[in-house]
Amino acid sequence: MPLKNKPNHEISARAALYEEYTIARPRSKALHEQARKSMPNGVVHDGRFFEPFPFYVKHADGAYKWDIDGHAYLDAWSGHGALILGHNHPDVVAAVIAQARKGFHYSACHELEVRWAELIRECVPGAERVRFTVTGTETTALALRIARAFTDRTAIIKFQGHFHGIQDTAVAGVKEPFHIPMSTGVPAGTLQNVRLARHNDLDHVQQLLEAEPIAAVILEPAGAHSTVVPGDQGFLQNLRTLTKDHGTLLIFDEVVSGFRLAPGGAQEIFNVTADLVCFAKAVAGGLPGAALVGRADILDSIAFSGNAPRDRSKRVADQGTYSALPIVAAAGIACLEILKTGKVQHHLNALGTRLRDGLNNVLQRQNIAGCAYGNASMFRILLGETCEALGLTDGSFDHARLDRGMGAQGHDLHLALLINGVDYNRGLSTGWLNAAMKDEDINKMVGAFDRALTRLQQDGLI
Repeated sequence: MPLKNKPNHEISARAALYEEYTIARPRSKALHEQARKSMPNGVVHDGRFFEPFPFYVKHADGAYKWDIDGHAYLDAWSGHGALILGHNHPDVVAAVIAQARKGFHYSACHELEVRWAELIRECVPGAERVRFTVTGTETTALALRIARAFTDRTAIIKFQGHFHGIQDTAVAGVKEPFHIPMSTGVPAGTLQNVRLARHNDLDHVQQLLEAEPIAAVILEPAGAHSTVVPGDQGFLQNLRTLTKDHGTLLIFDEVVSGFRLAPGGAQEIFNVTADLVCFAKAVAGGLPGAALVGRADILDSIAFSGNAPRDRSKRVADQGTYSALPIVAAAGIACLEILKTGKVQHHLNALGTRLRDGLNNVLQRQNIAGCAYGNASMFRILLGETCEALGLTDGSFDHARLDRGMGAQGHDLHLALLINGVDYNRGLSTGWLNAAMKDEDINKMVGAFDRALTRLQQDGLI
């Protein structure tokens, strides 16, 4: 975070924040300097890089993780949302250890993949077929390829601000300004097949569908970029009707919301069934595993027919060296056996409401303009404007404003929360609760937020 071109008091206050963080983490600082010699920015994921340097985790358990300097953090990042049961859930650990003794990779079919697929079908509406992959990015890429093959159309519609991984098609329109892709290195011809629709704007979608044949509409049904921009049930229901009328497939990206909102994900909550649904994160119990599910006639585009000419020219090819590894399937089964009852989600959703209420009470008590909002067990924090001023209470929100976030203030808040023992998604100021958390952990998070705001306000950073 460059400090030049800032008011002097802000520069000194931020420097003090940096210094406090740095002095307490000498081993993380040294390890990051070592890491930079081998990896770009010293990290393996864009979201894990921040100034002055990221901390390095030594171990984790339950709702907490500990860095190599001995600091404990309440983990509201929860494995980017994947660790819905928390770290080291005993059932998941036992399943992984048992399978590890039997082998990691068979290069062959195995019983666990069958049971894993059956569990997904038990939970998810419209899941007639399941195809396992490894990551959310891989899953959305496969979904779009299948949609184009099935409809014999090329163009797809995605929504501004919705995140579908880092595959070439998905980098369009992720961040404001939406006309600039989130990454360079993508052929212009690829992006020419993507039509960007405005979030929750049914009229705009209709205009795009009427302008040309569209293979698929893909979106995050629970809201753009996880919970940054809220979704709308009425919009989803109308979108379902509209896509059917135009022979266009509807794809839900439930990589984040899947199994978290409810056993059946957003489809269950909003009572809308998509043609294809993408899952990752929670579906594999925190291990690298993902799944594409949906209508049999669509997903059978992957299946061999026995007709060699047809299979060579019409079948959608899909291969993955690490798809449904036995050890991953074991973790996924253990996790879904717990999640399928809905008890975990009920507990987490209640904690999510308590947390958001608590954070907003702190903002009101300290007379700081800001808002904590979200869906189910997901939350987001914005400073600078109230929930009412942001239009979050009546649905009149400015998408671009929500997408821009907090800039430097977001970074300051993240460091202040780390100093107070709480970690969450710095880049978006979002977080995900996990089932290892208890009421006292929510109280701790609210208390840390209270102390962090006090510090930032006293230092003139908010």
